[in-house]
Amino acid sequence: MHPVKLKEGVYWVGEIDWDLRNFHGYSTQRGSTYNSYLIVDEKITLVDTVRPYLFEKTMQRISSLVNPAQIDYVVSNHVEMDHSGSLPLLMEIAKNATIITSPNGQKGLLAHYKKTDWKFKVVKTNESVNLGKKNLRFFLTPMVHWPDNMVGYLEEDNILFSNDAFGQHIASTERFDDEFPIGIAIDEAKKYYANIVLPYSTMVQNALSTVAPFPIDTIAPSHGIIWRSHVKLILEQYEKWAANRSEAKALVIYDTMWKSTEKIASTVQCAFERHGVPAKVLNLRYNHISDIMNDILTARYVCVGSPTLNSNMLPTVSGFLTYLKGLSPKNRVGLAFGSYGWGGQGVRHVESALKECGFQMLESINVQYVPDKNQLDEIFDKLSQEVANHLKPSGLQGL
Repeated sequence: MHPVKLKEGVYWVGEIDWDLRNFHGYSTQRGSTYNSYLIVDEKITLVDTVRPYLFEKTMQRISSLVNPAQIDYVVSNHVEMDHSGSLPLLMEIAKNATIITSPNGQKGLLAHYKKTDWKFKVVKTNESVNLGKKNLRFFLTPMVHWPDNMVGYLEEDNILFSNDAFGQHIASTERFDDEFPIGIAIDEAKKYYANIVLPYSTMVQNALSTVAPFPIDTIAPSHGIIWRSHVKLILEQYEKWAANRSEAKALVIYDTMWKSTEKIASTVQCAFERHGVPAKVLNLRYNHISDIMNDILTARYVCVGSPTLNSNMLPTVSGFLTYLKGLSPKNRVGLAFGSYGWGGQGVRHVESALKECGFQMLESINVQYVPDKNQLDEIFDKLSQEVANHLKPSGLQGL
């Protein structure tokens, strides 16, 4: 298990998780990596660990460079188990190591692992730790995406150890952005942001401002590809995503029982496209909610449809809306639509959920039984007019 050199004395010693397909509700079709980094200096420093079941492999990488028992510092940027899971195993080997972490990081690690004999160095923003020839400066980035989060900056090499920021769930033999298809890397970074970082966009903006004065040649995240040739590009993307800037695109997301709601979904699509607004139709039976969030990150119009089932939405729609609400996209316009046999509550529940997300709302569409051509034409005409009005500058106030 060979390490990979980033700069002189700095190595990737993480591990690849080829089989990971679900990350607490997030579909990871491309697997992932757990990126751990070793800085070989007068003070040997390990930045983050890996999940416990991959510990032996990452230890082989470390052992090819140094004796793991001689590790002086272990930087814990984040308490979550994919970062700290093998920390107890490592500390059994590196018994004299000091854990460098944030104040909330210390609290979290003690709460998780109950190891009162561990030595800690708690750092604050802009505090630097000398490793010998190199200096590692720390910046607390709370709520990107946990209260304990922080990042490290290796001053002499202009490397930002960015924790979960700029990460992607990608398992590959390539380690760097110039070795891997850049379109896929950006798309997976977008999906990662949409499903993990999106609720904390204001904090991301603060974090970007904090590190902006420092030259960054390499961004070494905790998951996925390491950025060295496209640093400017990924920074620009993060600035856009963090600003919650949406585009004039529509998503028509739905599930259907007997195709009635599906017919309405097609009509909704046509009403947007009549005015040059691209509309993507996504059936929740065939599209994973985490993949849909990738589109929601930049789409302005979020249209959600469900028939009524037992006085409620279909479970697929309810699950999606719960997931959406937790991720809190801002500056969006919502539309609830669907069909019913006798109750009609499904659309009202969808509308309520979209309002709870803070969306501006277009007038809901709720059709009894199977919509005929006249009804679909009426829906098309009415929604087309609403879309036209909304596309006028006055219709975008508050977005």
